[in-house]
Amino acid sequence: MSLEKAFGSVLRCLRQDRGLSQEALGFESGYHRTYISLLERGQKSPSLQTIFTLSKALKIAPADLIKQVEFRTHSLL
Repeated sequence: MSLEKAFGSVLRCLRQDRGLSQEALGFESGYHRTYISLLERGQKSPSLQTIFTLSKALKIAPADLIKQVEFRTHSLL
């Protein structure tokens, strides 16, 4: 699984766990809903700034978000 797809999968799980729609996460983070959708589908690669911004909106430490992505890429090899 690519890093983009792993990140997208983790992002979607975290968003859904918090009961947020893509639009609500977009509002909280300042990103458009379509950008959130592109990230979740693995069609865009997030910048470091994006990772930190989304982490804040999801109330998770950026390092914990990255750890989940890393775990997902290793567990799905």
